[in-house]
Amino acid sequence: MITLEQWIVEALTRFIPADTLNALLRDPQTVAVLLGGMIAVCGALLGSFLLLRGMSLTSDAISHTVLLGIVVTFMLMTGILGAPADLASPVLILGAAAAGVATVVLTELIFRSGLVKQDAALGLAFPLLFAIAVILVSRFVDDVHLDTDAVMVGEIGVAWADADAICLDGCQTVILTPDDRRAEIARQCVNCAQLGINPRDSRAEFAETCANCGEYSPAEAWQAGLLERQPTLVFFPSSLGVMGGLTLLTAAFVLVFFKELKLSTFDAGLARALGFRPGALHYALMIMVSLVAVGAFNAVGSILVIAFFIIPPAAAYLLTDRLSLMLLISPVVGAAGAFFGYDLARGRLFGVIEVGGVFAALNDLTGAALPTTWNSSISASMVLMMFAFFVAAWVLSPRYGLLAGMARRWAQRRRFSDMVFLGHVRNHEGTDAAADELSTENLHHHLRWTPERAARVLRRLRRRAWVDLRGGLVELTPRGREQIDAFRRETLAADRPQEITASTSGG
Repeated sequence: MITLEQWIVEALTRFIPADTLNALLRDPQTVAVLLGGMIAVCGALLGSFLLLRGMSLTSDAISHTVLLGIVVTFMLMTGILGAPADLASPVLILGAAAAGVATVVLTELIFRSGLVKQDAALGLAFPLLFAIAVILVSRFVDDVHLDTDAVMVGEIGVAWADADAICLDGCQTVILTPDDRRAEIARQCVNCAQLGINPRDSRAEFAETCANCGEYSPAEAWQAGLLERQPTLVFFPSSLGVMGGLTLLTAAFVLVFFKELKLSTFDAGLARALGFRPGALHYALMIMVSLVAVGAFNAVGSILVIAFFIIPPAAAYLLTDRLSLMLLISPVVGAAGAFFGYDLARGRLFGVIEVGGVFAALNDLTGAALPTTWNSSISASMVLMMFAFFVAAWVLSPRYGLLAGMARRWAQRRRFSDMVFLGHVRNHEGTDAAADELSTENLHHHLRWTPERAARVLRRLRRRAWVDLRGGLVELTPRGREQIDAFRRETLAADRPQEITASTSGG
């Protein structure tokens, strides 16, 4: 039966020679960037819907509670079913997905009681399940080592080393038996340990054993010198196989259920009225989040995986209002963060700027004692680069960015000043008080502005030909009169719905 990894390798070797493919897959940077990119794509696609549903931190809860699913499934496999202890078993992933769904179910049960809010319900549910998992590990699962750093940030830099040998040609499995001429027969004392004697003792009894008998895979057989012709092998990292399958599954899930996900995200009531099942789709989304969270556990840890679900969608949300574009932009942001994050971990910002050199220059300028060597976690650096892209989107977004907001508020203040000036002139032109109210010398007093501000606004309006000066008095031009009249109509139109509401509630 062909495995997913073998299918992927055979598909790749149609375009890439096996030697070249091996060189790529044995390169730590290539594997780390590919793995980080796939996690970013999965997290960005699913995280976009979590963000729009206001459930981004659900990924945080699930990334913790998947441990309960893994532990319970492991205990069932080894304790009840008697299966060997296999931490790479795909059954553990299914157990982790079930724990993720249990987190969501428990959260909703607490929330529907009406006693606590949604965020508090989530804060009650996932610490409970995570605490149960920790107790089960410490009490019933022996010989388990939990590396704090690995749990927090993962080990994406060594993912290339955990590889499966995929055989493409010359795939001969060798079974070595004691009667084979290549068998290495040795004599072993069978009662020395029992009697506490030396093998040279006359009472020692010996039995012949085969030191190298057993079943050899093609790679093991070639390494042991049992094959005459070297098989064609591709060493495929197991993490790439897991995340490759999850990436395809995530993309298929979003493509197939895009319409349903979109409708249930923005209007669950309408989706229900049209015959969809938003509740079932909600749990399907949580299952996918659980699968990706546990698949990414070894690579980026249970803490930093949250960033892959939240940061890329948040950056894309600042750049577009269309869901389809958001689902395209967010994976690009995540993949770019993974790519440049590896270079940052090695001390090169965007692959060009040496971080150590920057620190050394700062030391020379300021006399500080900043470290001139840079050695950081790869997955943490990927998250740092994704956050840098988010900050760039937050500052530079043409519609929702910080600079755009500042420019918009500055333009609004200018327009407000212009309209106040024009309104004052419009109210007093042709009146008995015009000589005083519209005089350039007294205008700032009546507007309660500084003389500089009044003069600045007057110059701007004259350049626009909205006002003119005649005998030291300000008067409106036809264009200026059109501007203030249009502004008044807009203001009245904006106030009218409030008046209607007030009169309705009063009647």
